[in-house]
Amino acid sequence: MLKILYLWGMAAKLELTPLTQWGFFSNLLPRVIAGPCSAESEEQVMETAAGLASAGIRVFRAGIWKPRTHPGCFEGVGSTGLSWLQKVQRELGMKVCTEVASAKHVEECLRHGIDMVWVGARTTGNPFLVQEIADALQGCDLPVLVKNPVSPDLDLWVGALERLNQAGLRKLGVVHRGFSTLQETHYRNDPGWRIAIELRTLFPDLPFFADPSHMGGERKYLQELSQRALDLGLEGLFIESHCHPEKAMSDANQQLTPEALGRMLHEQLIVRESDTLAADYRENIEQLRARIDLIDENLLEVLRSRMEISREIGRYKKDHNIAILQLARWDDLLGDMIDKGSVEGMDEKFLRALFSVIHEESVRVQNEILDSKE
Repeated sequence: MLKILYLWGMAAKLELTPLTQWGFFSNLLPRVIAGPCSAESEEQVMETAAGLASAGIRVFRAGIWKPRTHPGCFEGVGSTGLSWLQKVQRELGMKVCTEVASAKHVEECLRHGIDMVWVGARTTGNPFLVQEIADALQGCDLPVLVKNPVSPDLDLWVGALERLNQAGLRKLGVVHRGFSTLQETHYRNDPGWRIAIELRTLFPDLPFFADPSHMGGERKYLQELSQRALDLGLEGLFIESHCHPEKAMSDANQQLTPEALGRMLHEQLIVRESDTLAADYRENIEQLRARIDLIDENLLEVLRSRMEISREIGRYKKDHNIAILQLARWDDLLGDMIDKGSVEGMDEKFLRALFSVIHEESVRVQNEILDSKE
């Protein structure tokens, strides 16, 4: 609870410049940042950028320094590639951005006039590195995008934004690229939309991009993930595109050609309106929301009653010197609820998460009884 209150407090304190004032994008949705995972050569950069410009994309991304898990893998061309990004600016009139993971990277980007930088997922999870980057950017008006940390830790994500904001950076945005997970999934990273929604709720004015490339890990998932992001009302897409994906030196499977990306953006994705004044919509949506509100009130009453029974169980266990956790009972209950919910067409992951939270609160309530003198 204290963490939630702190995050809400931070949401009120962050000073942000609206995306419309960055001067990077038109008012059309989605706002797109695209380019290769890695800048590999001047020819590859220019060919890809030209293709993206033809597709109407005005912001070009390319990795210059690439954090890799194993040594010996392609780790980017380094500062040499920054001059290629300058050429994209000069000859195509595009804005350019790249990833930074240290003060040295920031200094090189500033020296070469890079328009925007992003903080990668591995860096976001390291407060020391985020602070180093924030210190190096002190006093700059450079836009900075912050990717979510590798682990599903909302606090770390917000903490990175806080450090950058305290350094005077106002043009901040986030990139949701999914989370590493030990659970079996056909995506490269678990989309974890719930955490994205939580962050969106905390910071409704924070520019929010989705990275379907790193979520999906394969081209075949990019459209569905991009559409989900737009359905949730995110402003933009941060997506990888390569002129010859089959030859890419990193993440070849998840990159689209500029032509394929253009088709997806202009022919396949549906951009949802944030709202409408149409009378029939307003009337029906308000009726449905009123029904939801009533159900939510009933849920609160049911949960209150359930927790009161949990307190009674706690007192009974205390009187008979019985341990709080009864794992066999919990496993049976969870399995039963998932089976019953599945019959009603409810998602197993949702049911598991819901009843796990309820069980956690029940255990906490019973522990309070065990620790009390009543």
